[in-house]
Amino acid sequence: MTYALNGKRVWVAGHRGMVGGAIVRRLASEGAVVVTVSRSEVDLKDPAAVRGWVEKTEPAAVFLAAAKVGGILANDSFPADFLYDNLMIAANIIEASHRVGVEKLLFLGSSCIYPKFAEQPIREDSLLTGSLEPTNEWYAIAKIAGIKLAQAYRKQYGADYISVMPTNLYGPGDNFDLNSSHVMPALIRKAHEAKLRGDKAVTVWGTGTPRREFLHVDDCADACVHLMKNYSDFEHVNVGSGDDVTILELTQMVCDVVGFKGEIVHDLTKPDGTPRKLMSADKIRGLGWKPSIKLKDGLASTYDWLKAHGV
Repeated sequence: MTYALNGKRVWVAGHRGMVGGAIVRRLASEGAVVVTVSRSEVDLKDPAAVRGWVEKTEPAAVFLAAAKVGGILANDSFPADFLYDNLMIAANIIEASHRVGVEKLLFLGSSCIYPKFAEQPIREDSLLTGSLEPTNEWYAIAKIAGIKLAQAYRKQYGADYISVMPTNLYGPGDNFDLNSSHVMPALIRKAHEAKLRGDKAVTVWGTGTPRREFLHVDDCADACVHLMKNYSDFEHVNVGSGDDVTILELTQMVCDVVGFKGEIVHDLTKPDGTPRKLMSADKIRGLGWKPSIKLKDGLASTYDWLKAHGV
């Protein structure tokens, strides 16, 4: 059965983030009445505030894209914040949605929920089969708890709550702060600034050999809407491109897009992180969805966004 969004009040939690903003853009063509709330109006870590807002607003559906996010450095530096904040956000929104009778909820997780040495490509049933990557385990544990909360409410109350696990995302609205960003925006900014300064080289973390999968955030938003409309089951669903590249290949592609002609230098004192992280796309392909934005095209549009908006 298809869940219709047309005419429904739909809360996009985290609408000012990269993913939430993309979901808001995607919902414009669905005929939904999108509702949002700013951080200054409602603290999502406060259960009473969240419950009160949901009771007042009465959304029929919720995209739970709100989260505290960051790269390896941020996760490693602020473990308590990443664990506590994300636990509270997920728990408060899911519980409030249940109490108020939200018809359907989609929880957005992260590919870091999977074991560091999971068999590649990573299938959904790899969850909880091994140890996590230590540099982001705090965020991963909070996201695993969110998946399990959605499953628990489905099992105990029959709630139509589903979870999706996006791969590494990039695109307009990304975080380009070098102290807290993920690899893709960090590389784009490094190459951009190196070009402006006329540097002879750009430095990247680690050996450049780890492989990563990337998906444009607008493709992710499209997948989320597709699943909200067409999927209702216990197991979470991977959302990815199905392809990966090495960090060195990505860096070379970024430099080409930015127009930086210098060398690529590796800082071997910095960690590589997980050796490879490619998620199986079999399940979502079977549900009738596939991405439409090629990596180099997505990089080019993201760089255009960065130049237009600054950092």
